[in-house]
Amino acid sequence: MTRVGRHRSRARRKASTAHTCDPVAPFVVRRLKPYEILDDPALDEVEAAADRILREIGVEIRDDEPSLRLLKDAGADVKGERVRFEAGVCRSIIQATAPARFTQHARNPARNVEIGGNNVVFAPAYGAPFIRASDMERRYARLEDFETVVKLVYLSPYLHHSGGTVCEPTDVPVSKRHLDMVDAHLRLSDKPYMGGVTSGERALDSIRMTQIAFGEKFVSENCCVLGLINVNSPLVLDGTMLAALRVYAAAGQGTVITPFVIGGAGGPVTSAGMLAQALAEALVGIALTQLVKPGAPVIFGYLSTGLNMKTGAPVRYDETWKCFLAAGQLARRLGVPFRCGSATSAAKTADYQAGLETALNFEAALLSGAHFMIHATGNVEGGLCLDLDKLLLDCEMLGMAARFEDGFDTSREALALDAIGEAGPGGNFLATAHTLERYRDAFFDAGLFDTNSFEQWRDDGELNATERARTKRRALLETYEQPAMDATISDALAEFVKRRKSELPDSFA
Repeated sequence: MTRVGRHRSRARRKASTAHTCDPVAPFVVRRLKPYEILDDPALDEVEAAADRILREIGVEIRDDEPSLRLLKDAGADVKGERVRFEAGVCRSIIQATAPARFTQHARNPARNVEIGGNNVVFAPAYGAPFIRASDMERRYARLEDFETVVKLVYLSPYLHHSGGTVCEPTDVPVSKRHLDMVDAHLRLSDKPYMGGVTSGERALDSIRMTQIAFGEKFVSENCCVLGLINVNSPLVLDGTMLAALRVYAAAGQGTVITPFVIGGAGGPVTSAGMLAQALAEALVGIALTQLVKPGAPVIFGYLSTGLNMKTGAPVRYDETWKCFLAAGQLARRLGVPFRCGSATSAAKTADYQAGLETALNFEAALLSGAHFMIHATGNVEGGLCLDLDKLLLDCEMLGMAARFEDGFDTSREALALDAIGEAGPGGNFLATAHTLERYRDAFFDAGLFDTNSFEQWRDDGELNATERARTKRRALLETYEQPAMDATISDALAEFVKRRKSELPDSFA
């Protein structure tokens, strides 16, 4: 073996053992207060603007008569598909019954997550039709790629949630895709997950598969699956999403109601305007969940982006960060858990731009007080593509964030006066009892980020961060072991998927 070959082999061994695959914690408990960018009078103005939007302009409820009836019975002014609300109607419905926090149960109870309160749950990228890696050309994602992502998420100690459509398996008909995705989440992981939302029927299939895995009675009494319900900004809630919303809410399962306002295209160019519109849209969707079933778990989702006014490309910079922070405040005033997008970049590969944009977007989402953070890892191209190496690199950031959110310890032991006395002026702390008791986990060890000297880095093969991530990815997948599942449940899931596929047409539209 050549000198470089020996060094690369050593680097591979180091990368493969950099972290254990055991969970650090089922979720993060935040001990730092969220950042508040707006004062109360400013928040009052945004809420008043949202009320005015709902009263004077309203929203369109398209192709969904059941939702129109629910809203009309609740006092909304319904004229055709246009629905208007008097000030405070949606807010009063939400605050009467929507839970401030709830548990989403996992197949492994040790991985249950608490959404709301002072808790933070990290979930991977969602919805990318493309996939890439340093050893893979960018291409449309396949089911095998979906399964690879689920395995990597399962193995990460810093991702608490398996996610939903982590990438689109485009080799499977749209009409049957949800079956394979939910099946993969259930078989290849034992973390919480999200189900299908592209029709009411697919949402119902997701719940039925959840009932097979957890038991019908347990699912009837607990939240075991989430559905991501996107609003068609500006001010449209379509029949497809609303049908899924009603299915999840009626079953007592969680929904994440998320407007996606693109400033200059799907909303105003100003932060305050984007925020007011998104709040109006979210209020209607969240209120609907409570009209379907009072007490149904629901999350206020927020996602916005600016627009490069020269090219039309989405950008997530300064104004987006402001909106993340302010939306978190609005969710806390409303009294429901908050979802925010996070580690997203417009970069095409895991390069400097990707790292910078990801870190800054993530920081704003973290400081917003978000409870549920979708897109916490892997996003490039503004969410159109999932990069497998970036997924692992982003996980290092999540590990750092978890320690950051743990707060500042000023206990007697942390102040280390005995150690300072033991070392004395001009002394060294390496051999003090305080250091020897704590050195193993005193600081976060980012296994994929190189902190060695230049000479050590050179002798280890001159690997960059992406190369180290690729090495670790391969090693993790080689050692992956599928979590145990009762044979009766496994057989029942397989039979359900087989039967439903035989009943559904092969449609790619």
